[in-house]
Amino acid sequence: MSNFSHIDKSGKPVMVDTSEKKISRRSATARSIVVLPREVLDKMLNDDIQTKKGAVFHTATIAGIMAAKKTGELIPLCHPLGLEFCDIKIELEKDNEVVILCTTTIEAKTGVEMEALVGASIAALTVYDMCKALSHDIIIKDTRLIKKTGGKEDFGKG
Repeated sequence: MSNFSHIDKSGKPVMVDTSEKKISRRSATARSIVVLPREVLDKMLNDDIQTKKGAVFHTATIAGIMAAKKTGELIPLCHPLGLEFCDIKIELEKDNEVVILCTTTIEAKTGVEMEALVGASIAALTVYDMCKALSHDIIIKDTRLIKKTGGKEDFGKG
């Protein structure tokens, strides 16, 4: 159990103590992929999906940013952070895959990987929610951390 940062020596959950850490620039990028069936893709217009609920990618972008900012409220042991930057990019690739990238940045004592993952995840769920009236054959897959910089060690490429 001692390898887990959120569990103390007696096995109890704890919030990581960042009081002794140095402030540094920290950034993370996470990705979610949404696979859309043809009946949803047929609603594409001007690089977005148009539904009765509105423009899907624009709404998903706002939802992802809002969620990333609330990560400390959603994940029990995450530190509440005031993100300094959050960007959601949504692009259609491979004819039916919507690739969502969420990049978060802060000058802080702790990283923003969870914020990036939450932002990408909620943007993907928003795409699903807005398109589910057209099809329930939508698949959300491969949500993962792509890159992180700052802190103890960097991760990923690019």
